[in-house]
Amino acid sequence: MKIAIVKLSALGDIVHAMVVLQFIKKYNQAIEIDWVVEEGYKELLEFNPDINKVHIVNLKKAKKKKSILLLLNELKKLRNLGPYDLIIDMQGLIKSAIVSSLITSKVTIGFDKSSTRERIASIFYNKTFNYGYDKNIIERNIALVGFSLGLKISKKNIENKVPYLFPGQKYINTELSSTKKNILLVPGASLASKRYPVTKFAELTNLIDANYLVIWGNEEEKDLANKIKILAPNINICEKLSIANLILLVTKVDLIIGPDTGPTHMAWALNTPSITLFGSTPGHRNSYASKINQVLESKSKVNPFKIDKNDNTISDISLNKILKAFQDIFKK
Repeated sequence: MKIAIVKLSALGDIVHAMVVLQFIKKYNQAIEIDWVVEEGYKELLEFNPDINKVHIVNLKKAKKKKSILLLLNELKKLRNLGPYDLIIDMQGLIKSAIVSSLITSKVTIGFDKSSTRERIASIFYNKTFNYGYDKNIIERNIALVGFSLGLKISKKNIENKVPYLFPGQKYINTELSSTKKNILLVPGASLASKRYPVTKFAELTNLIDANYLVIWGNEEEKDLANKIKILAPNINICEKLSIANLILLVTKVDLIIGPDTGPTHMAWALNTPSITLFGSTPGHRNSYASKINQVLESKSKVNPFKIDKNDNTISDISLNKILKAFQDIFKK
């Protein structure tokens, strides 16, 4: 059997989706799995042993350049993929549904119109699945794949998952301590409302004695990292990391603290301890808590269907709550 999974972006969403791979392979090692993804995220997938081939599309590049010709060329490439026995659209957006429909396949499956934000997407599938959009994203992904392949994957299976991100390299130029816990701070996020205040990150370094590293992905996030360092000079700001280097770093630190964003979600994927902070987005939906992966939510009432970009209640999460989560994770 040959299948293709369509999950184009973004970093955290792809990480959340990739957990399904190990369960598919446990069901049937002979299944060939290809993955269709935006070029910027290929490093997440290309070293995964459960994936046969990664297919790259450049829809974002076409959109950025406002090039109809480039867009048509990208869509034309999809016609040459396959044939597949099954396409699973794990994204549920109009663009991913169109991509899925263009690939030659016997069956194309995605969420039905009541289970996605972009309801029109469902018309591009010849088989649909119902599972509430407001439900936990990990459980949604697994339920969709379970429905598609006739698998039964329990919560215990999820809790006992094996790490599933692979860096493809063994060296990273980052200062790690051999005597203190290495804590990775993530100040950036796609929305300002998802970011924890830099002042509180700086104060946190006085509460927990550790070797602190701060990561960034663009100039705005680099500025946030520099602001933390002004207030907490002993932190180490990492150089800009590739996805492969980021995966490797997450495997080597003792704890990650950050908001609802890709690098923080990598911790769960790699069984690395984490504390994920939620304000304007729903923690119960966008993460999967465990003994070593703590989730702290503000008291804000969040609508999963429409994020309030003016909801800055993440700043209300106290340092004492973070300290307690740290103690719960590392208690003897």
